[in-house]
Amino acid sequence: MKPSPLFLLIVFVAIVSVELYFIQALKTVSQDYSPNKKKYILIAAYLLTAITIIFSGFASFFPPPEWNTFLRLILACLLIIFICKLIGSTFLLMDDLVRLLRWVISKFKSTSTTSAEVTSSHISRLKFFSYLALTFSVIPAVSLIYGMFRGAYKYRVHKVKVSSPNLPDAFIGFKIVQLSDIHCGSFMSTEPLEKAFNIVLDQKPDIILFTGDLVNNETIETKPYLETFKMLKAPHGVYSCLGNHDYGDYKQWESKDAKKENFDAILDVHEKSGWRLLMNEHVPIEKNGQKIALLGIENWGGNMRFPKYGKLENAHAGTEEYPFKILLSHDPSHWDMQVLKDTKYNDIDLTLSGHTHGMQFGIEIPGFKWSPVQYLYKNWAGLYKQDNQFLYVNRGLGFLGYPGRLGIWPEITQFTLRRKA
Repeated sequence: MKPSPLFLLIVFVAIVSVELYFIQALKTVSQDYSPNKKKYILIAAYLLTAITIIFSGFASFFPPPEWNTFLRLILACLLIIFICKLIGSTFLLMDDLVRLLRWVISKFKSTSTTSAEVTSSHISRLKFFSYLALTFSVIPAVSLIYGMFRGAYKYRVHKVKVSSPNLPDAFIGFKIVQLSDIHCGSFMSTEPLEKAFNIVLDQKPDIILFTGDLVNNETIETKPYLETFKMLKAPHGVYSCLGNHDYGDYKQWESKDAKKENFDAILDVHEKSGWRLLMNEHVPIEKNGQKIALLGIENWGGNMRFPKYGKLENAHAGTEEYPFKILLSHDPSHWDMQVLKDTKYNDIDLTLSGHTHGMQFGIEIPGFKWSPVQYLYKNWAGLYKQDNQFLYVNRGLGFLGYPGRLGIWPEITQFTLRRKA
């Protein structure tokens, strides 16, 4: 639903007010600078404010989802800077409230010394709060913008060993590389994906597995990347499953036929890329005469009303003969809500998921990891285990929404299968 003109006007006035309010902090902090330095700082501030106002006005008439990737990236930068200014402006507001209170109190006092003390105190306090406003605006803004231009492409290889008593001898040392959540519509060129895929190939995987969300909204996003997708090759093949964004559910389609055409097209992209898309089915993976089963289902979401397209019962049927089973299921909530709960699926040894992106923001240091997404998903990044069943949640290769990553870097996962005694 399109916002009303009154709502757009209120938002526009709020943006202008915050921008001009924040400039007052710059004026206060720069008052002791040389005239030239002060002039350049204020010119830059007014120019950035003007660009922000122009973009916000433009966005009122032309929805940002319809913009090209470059313009959306600029808008994201401006939005981040504005939010940080809004946070910083709270310190200025605190100072103004204190000054207002002291002014009201001064009206009830008649001594001239009070006025002088207030003025002297006011100048020192105003500069202090202005510095706070700048500090709490600049540091987050710089960090988030770093996450957009560097963090989004700071690919990390996570090496994981999975040990199971059910693994056949032929598959001891078998190497799997998992990718997830490419979201190719968020990239501005093929170069980042080519870089990531070369890292994948450097791992010399026996098999490559992709766990969904190839696009953001529609299949046309894949057009520049078809040749890039073909880069992925492995001796035992490349296999994939669908994620929630691959169905076109987040776009307003002209008709049901248009949505179906889009969905058929994404199935075709997997095939043209040389990826075997698993749609509620399983395939055998054979090595030296021994076999394991690879299952793949459509998206099955247990949180936030994500659709349950997946049919694990179909994929699992007929896998009794295989001693070791790997499941591709995009949403990690599926592991808790069906794989573990239903005893007939206790023979699924390893489930590979993605979906959470680690919210593309958080802290990961040895022995500690945190992200806001952990309040939505019990299993959100890394390896989890219950009895002899494993779940691995890939942090994702691409990005969505916030066009960057900070602390939770894009992931390529390399698994080595081991035999547990």
